[in-house]
Amino acid sequence: MREIHITDSAEKETRRKLSLARRIVIKLGTSTVTDTQGGVCAERVDPIVRSIAALMRDGRHVVLVSSGAVGLGRNLLGLHPSRLKDMAVKQACAAAGQSLLMESYKRRFDMLEQRVAQVLLTEEDFSNWNRYSNLRRTMEKLLGFGVLPIVNENDTVSTAELESVGRQAAFSDNDRLAALVMSGMEADALVLVTNVDGFLQKRSGAKLTDVVPFVVRVTPQFKMEASGPSESGRGGMTTKIEAAEIAMNCGGVAAIVNGAAADSLQRVFAGQRVGTVFAPATRMRGKRRWLAYAAGVRGRVVVDAGAQRAITAGKASLLDSGVVRVEREFAPMDVVSILDLDGREFARGIAECASGERSSNGGKAARVIFSRENIVVLEAPQSSVDAPGANA
Repeated sequence: MREIHITDSAEKETRRKLSLARRIVIKLGTSTVTDTQGGVCAERVDPIVRSIAALMRDGRHVVLVSSGAVGLGRNLLGLHPSRLKDMAVKQACAAAGQSLLMESYKRRFDMLEQRVAQVLLTEEDFSNWNRYSNLRRTMEKLLGFGVLPIVNENDTVSTAELESVGRQAAFSDNDRLAALVMSGMEADALVLVTNVDGFLQKRSGAKLTDVVPFVVRVTPQFKMEASGPSESGRGGMTTKIEAAEIAMNCGGVAAIVNGAAADSLQRVFAGQRVGTVFAPATRMRGKRRWLAYAAGVRGRVVVDAGAQRAITAGKASLLDSGVVRVEREFAPMDVVSILDLDGREFARGIAECASGERSSNGGKAARVIFSRENIVVLEAPQSSVDAPGANA
């Protein structure tokens, strides 16, 4: 993989867009929120709280996504880290720690006269379109009232984040959760606060990448370049890059900054060079964005080359005649992965009918399986650029 060199002006433009962002999602990782004793790290959290309150006084809408509940709960219950291998123990720790986390934030924001609200989410709040729409309306009201929503997964009843990644979930860590909140709220910026200075490239001796242009695709090779995974959290740099990709494809700017520096948020929203910024691509809107990132996938179909070209180049509907086989059954209105002949997912759609219905006519009827307005193509043709951005 070769390095990309972009101009100083391109980086400055990306940072300028970040400084002008009016609706912002900020995610704090476990390594930022908690200290080595398992309590809230005031040294790191207090400056962040002050920066968020200042942003809101400036008239900006901010949503805070915070990790840390499981760690705080484990400390409260006096459990050894090895006990967290048990799912029920993790959920108990989350239940105990979530109240501590909110109490800590409320106390700090009260001192700055900033009202807060707790928002606990499950995977179904994203994978179901109606619940997704209701969530947005509630969040809009909170922001309209000048309230700071503090978001976390409802680990007490949902295991999507606590379980090991390996299934096609709407979200499996708080980095992705923050990106989906950013997408759902059509925010301008996503800032991921962690314990490293930004996206560090392994092959260059953990050299900091200042900016990643939107033409970069997040390939497995790109992810392998990530250095500096979190030891205490469940994400790491790979999940942050994936979250940044979602933000870019939703037309927003993303940034990864170090929470150990007290002025990180102040500097990043002043347009200064801090952390790594990811430039926005063309904004994907509404239900198409939900289909691409938030929807829970139920079924899977493989289509022939002609149907693939019709969908990607012709923006056409998918007809029954273009389906080679159904790999996972689905019902009407289910979200379905659309795969090419090599088994690569290139699109998603909302089913017009159940998978079993297509066989009733022997597959001969030119029946619409997915209408074009309910299909989203997941990736553009491969760019000639195939490596992480370099320091400008």
